[in-house]
Amino acid sequence: MKLILWLWKKYLGPYKWKFIAGLTLVFIAAIISTIGPVVVGEIVYVLNPLNTDAFGNMDRLITFLLIWIGITFGRSIIVWIFRMLFEVFSQDATCLMRRDLYVKLHEMDFDYFSANKVGDIMALMTGDIDAVRHFAAGVLPGIFEGSAWLGLSLFMMLRMDPLLTLILLVFVPLIGFFARRLVKTVRPTFKDIRDSFSSLNSVVAENIGGNRVVKAFVREDYEIEKFQKQNLDFRKKNLASTWVWAKYLPLLDSFSASLSAVVIVVGGIFVINGRISIEDLVVFNGLLWMLAWPMRMFGWLLNDVQRCLASLEKIKEMMDVEPKIPLVEIDTTETAPVKGFVEFKNVSFHFEDDDSVAVLKNVSFATRPGETVGILGETGSGKSTMVNLISRFYDAVEGEVLVDGKNVKEWNARKLRDSISTVMQDVFLFSDTTAANIAFANTQASMEQIQYVAKIADAHGFIENLSDGYDTIVGERGTGLSGGQKQRLSLARALLKDPSILILDDTTSAVDMETEYRIQRDLQAISENKTTFIIAHRVSSVKDADLILVLNKGEIVERGNHESLMAEGGYYSTVYNDQIGQGGDENGK
Repeated sequence: MKLILWLWKKYLGPYKWKFIAGLTLVFIAAIISTIGPVVVGEIVYVLNPLNTDAFGNMDRLITFLLIWIGITFGRSIIVWIFRMLFEVFSQDATCLMRRDLYVKLHEMDFDYFSANKVGDIMALMTGDIDAVRHFAAGVLPGIFEGSAWLGLSLFMMLRMDPLLTLILLVFVPLIGFFARRLVKTVRPTFKDIRDSFSSLNSVVAENIGGNRVVKAFVREDYEIEKFQKQNLDFRKKNLASTWVWAKYLPLLDSFSASLSAVVIVVGGIFVINGRISIEDLVVFNGLLWMLAWPMRMFGWLLNDVQRCLASLEKIKEMMDVEPKIPLVEIDTTETAPVKGFVEFKNVSFHFEDDDSVAVLKNVSFATRPGETVGILGETGSGKSTMVNLISRFYDAVEGEVLVDGKNVKEWNARKLRDSISTVMQDVFLFSDTTAANIAFANTQASMEQIQYVAKIADAHGFIENLSDGYDTIVGERGTGLSGGQKQRLSLARALLKDPSILILDDTTSAVDMETEYRIQRDLQAISENKTTFIIAHRVSSVKDADLILVLNKGEIVERGNHESLMAEGGYYSTVYNDQIGQGGDENGK
């Protein structure tokens, strides 16, 4: 019940007038439905030879026939209107819910996406929301319509013959008992179905994203087998749920259907004894349909309610998650720009799900605007994690990360990130034009600005050679482009933002050394007032940096500029000599 109240307050309540209008029409349609059997009774009365006062009265017969036809068509129109109202009501509510979930998704920090699969999130945004829509459009009006029919038919029946009505009501406790058993048993099965559906979605999402890897390793058969295993599990969960309601719904249906037999037998005896007339029995039997239908539908409605509750539980669970790094609107009164002073003071960090492994240990350094910091180290040494702390994608466990002398935790996260451009290791491009991908952070940028940064990133040449140049649609995640081309587009996108702090995480790993040299040369020309961090495996990418940090297992083991590190003869010197050689061209040419 708490979940339904939450749903009403958050999403259904704002559109309550559509709901009230639809509900009013539901009750009007129910009242009209109770008039129908009474009119049929009057028609039977005219056709009954025993009723000498009315038998053969054609005017009366035609009048009631026209009333019956009018009632039928009138009710059909009202039903159509209220069903459309409830559909619009449900679409409005789920549109708001879908938007809120999407906004919430963008508020989540990296930890949330690390802990939740894409398939789970996709199931939430599609199947779970549709379960809510079905509840609001069909189940909710069905419950009120059934309740109105039940109440009105009982009222009319009790007025006509209380004894016959009470005999029928003997079956109600039995129906209630089995309905309660159904609710308790079926809800866990819907949760199982929902979880299995999420896992199925995850398998599909992984295979779509990794289709090239699957084909490269000829693992199609293995992936099909893995999918089929999850597919069969989904089938099993659905069949388990089907078996539950298959045990109870026929019983509920049978009890409801048996009411007709009771009316015919007991009502027939009452007619023979003269307790009620044949016309009253016809009316009573017509009203019985209004009593039996809600009872027959009760099980189905409960089934759908439990399905909705299972989805609502997951939706609310996500909405209740509080991100560790909240994103609030930028304070427009805070006009001071980020200058680019960055300092780490004894910073240590570990991921929340594994606090036994320290990713960073007592990291300390400082840099100023216009300076470049090069970061080297083996894979897994903590390089990317370190720069992620600057953008506050994560918070340091110990120590302080300062930007312009202020702890990043005190900065508005949006404002801080708005002043930082990060070219990440895993390049992501949207399914849009090359120009739109570059202008992602500044949609108002002119074509001249886009081409300018593309030239600095050495991307202009290959873009011009594409089929439609800057208007060429890039496939999802950059399908159709080489690794180097994707990296250069990503770099151009970061440069167009014109940030105070520029972070390049292995940005030129997929380009040749000559291209890398040109990019580094052009970057130096525009980075005079920017603080630049360059993570690289190639020494040529960082050798001209003002400060070079060498990380090993989360600790800074070497620091200095190129000359001082070469003189130390440590890790940096060894890597430099291995990659370039003592007599090689330091520009990588």
